[in-house]
Amino acid sequence: MVADMTDVEQRASTGVLPGWDQVDRLVVDAYGYARADRSGQVADYIPALAEADPEWFGVSVAETDGGLHHAGETGVEFSIQSISKAFVYALVCEDLGHGVVRDRVGVNNTGLAFNSVVAIELNDGHPMNPMVNAGALATTALIPGQGPKERWEAIREGLSRFAGRALELDEEVYRSEAATNQRNQAIARLLDSYGRIEGDPLAVVDVYTKQCALRVSAADLAVMGGTLADGGVNPVTGERVVSAEVCRDTLAVLAASGLYERSGEWLFEIGLPGKSGVSGGIVTVSPGKAGIGVFSPRLDSAGNSVRGQIATAFLSRALGLNVFASAVHN
Repeated sequence: MVADMTDVEQRASTGVLPGWDQVDRLVVDAYGYARADRSGQVADYIPALAEADPEWFGVSVAETDGGLHHAGETGVEFSIQSISKAFVYALVCEDLGHGVVRDRVGVNNTGLAFNSVVAIELNDGHPMNPMVNAGALATTALIPGQGPKERWEAIREGLSRFAGRALELDEEVYRSEAATNQRNQAIARLLDSYGRIEGDPLAVVDVYTKQCALRVSAADLAVMGGTLADGGVNPVTGERVVSAEVCRDTLAVLAASGLYERSGEWLFEIGLPGKSGVSGGIVTVSPGKAGIGVFSPRLDSAGNSVRGQIATAFLSRALGLNVFASAVHN
């Protein structure tokens, strides 16, 4: 849960960010504000994640005009984990289109845990949305390619275009997850029994495990979020990665389900689409303005970075990013 933000001034959302110097100062302020919090625990259910330094913390903002702002350890790399779901979903939407992906994967929040099997059974085998593991596996299976190797390379190359640099697989994390992903294997087999997944379900799990083990930094997440904020154009490289329509669809799904069963609380406190991962990363998108990338391995009971939530909430308020925050029209 996001910490109390009543001591941070809530600014109304406008069409533009403040000036460069003010954004730069507020990113540093957000880092300092959140850094004092030492609550939460580093994830240990995947052995390789337990090795993270709990003191790591970085905050980055990538403006849609290419401006970058950093505070803390924004160059430290970690595995992207569930944050990859948002960008793989965007790639699939770009390839197959709005209606096909909506019908095949779904867009509604389950209200249950991200790895719930019950949610699948309650919905006649439908994965419901691409941010839970069932929906993410179904989405990964829709990536075009002749076999798992081509699909994996399409994902790695696609997420690299979002980041503006070549992303690499963390072999240690991949091996660690591959040895402990029996629940995802069970979910994939269950989806297959309902005819809801393309191809060999265990091969799909392997590709999904690899996509979660791609190495990124807080700075990368900011640029990736900035690409979604800028209608699909990477703000650093200038390359169009996906269409503006795909960005709209992706951000709508993130707003509904990006923080799983805590998505309502996230919108209530922060008012922006976002996605978290158990490595301690969070990407948040302010449409038309900026992407925010944060990283701190200490997690709350729902698996979301504690400091990351605090820093993001601070920036949402201080920069006037909350899409629900308005002022009286004069």
